[in-house]
Amino acid sequence: MSIARQCELIALPRSSWYYKLQEETAENLLLMRLLDEQYTSTPFYGSRRMVIALGEQGWKVNRKRVQRLMPQMGIEAIYPKPRLSDPAPGHRIYPYRLRGMVITRPNQVWSTDITYIRMRNGFVYLVAILDWFSRYVVDWEVSITLDTSFCLSTLDRALEKAKPEIFNSDQGSQFTSAEFTRRLEDARVLISMDGRGRALDNIFTERLWRTVKYEEVYLKDYTGVLDAIGNLKAYFRFYNRQRPHQALNYQTPEAVYFGVNATKTAMLRIGLAADRRL
Repeated sequence: MSIARQCELIALPRSSWYYKLQEETAENLLLMRLLDEQYTSTPFYGSRRMVIALGEQGWKVNRKRVQRLMPQMGIEAIYPKPRLSDPAPGHRIYPYRLRGMVITRPNQVWSTDITYIRMRNGFVYLVAILDWFSRYVVDWEVSITLDTSFCLSTLDRALEKAKPEIFNSDQGSQFTSAEFTRRLEDARVLISMDGRGRALDNIFTERLWRTVKYEEVYLKDYTGVLDAIGNLKAYFRFYNRQRPHQALNYQTPEAVYFGVNATKTAMLRIGLAADRRL
């Protein structure tokens, strides 16, 4: 059986089959773990505060080193990410369309983002598409690089399941690329993009990353890509189907997304209106 067919059968990106240890020293990988944990706790910290925070943990690291590692991890403070959020050259930037909008139904607004996922001896990147009303993770994928392809394949699978009215993202090159925006335009989806330096424009996805890391990633020590994918697959199944969500009146995202309990969902539309105003 060909490698391509094997990857297809286990839903593994082909690039992950050829995964090799990221070319970083053991010390840098440890620093990246510490930076990731600090950022998840204090996402408003820039490189200067990160240096201070590392120093308080006994690590004397110069700012240039932190400035190199943070973009590699795809993390930012309140200012735009140096690399991960750089728009693709010459590509259109769409306005932010969600300010003041009340989210009242599933598939009204979807959003996406990319985050860093640590492993025992390296790291990968995770992209997810989230429905804002239900907090349901429509689809997700892991990649060893920050190229556009894994974002495109995630979007394609999501659009096969449903179609949002509005799709929101940051201004990263993956999401401003012609291939990505063309997919949405062909599906007649209205495109929205976060303002530069406005991390709170995509607040629900940021909350998702915090939940995933505290409840899954930081409790595990993934041995490799396959281990990371397997554990994340189990977690997202739990998150969607079993985990009660306080903002959903302790219903699960899946129940709200698919309208399993229509009465409770109708009540949520009233109770969550204030929370959905941006």
